[in-house]
Amino acid sequence: MAYRDSALPLPYGQTISQPLMVAIMTAAFDPQPQHMVLEIGTGSGYQTAILAELVQQVITVERVAQLAGAARQALTALGYGGLVTTRAATSELGCPEEAPFDGIIVTAAAPKIPVGLLRQLALGGRLIIPVGAAQDQNLFPIINAPTGWT
Repeated sequence: MAYRDSALPLPYGQTISQPLMVAIMTAAFDPQPQHMVLEIGTGSGYQTAILAELVQQVITVERVAQLAGAARQALTALGYGGLVTTRAATSELGCPEEAPFDGIIVTAAAPKIPVGLLRQLALGGRLIIPVGAAQDQNLFPIINAPTGWT
């Protein structure tokens, strides 16, 4: 299954994004070594590990507490413990107490762009998010530009 370019199942009814989508989202973010990134939807930690190879710090939030714990253990075992902070989601979207972020990557589709995440972006920061219904989504790269959201 590691060679399939399709979403793969995880426990608790979750999935890991297809590797091509992980690459597309990462490229759209344009990660830089000095960046601090927020990832929404840790899942297995696959996207998290890729980000940790490219940026200074990753904070990742997972709504399924058991997946957050398993990902934390896996990422620590792989040597990413100092680069990644894994958190179980709370009722507050994202991680506003650690904001602003140079980038936010949302790994699950949302019905609309969450304003709360836009507020957590640094000036020049990018939000990468799939928006739409379960079977019909568009990937939106949004930049917090000095003149407004682009």
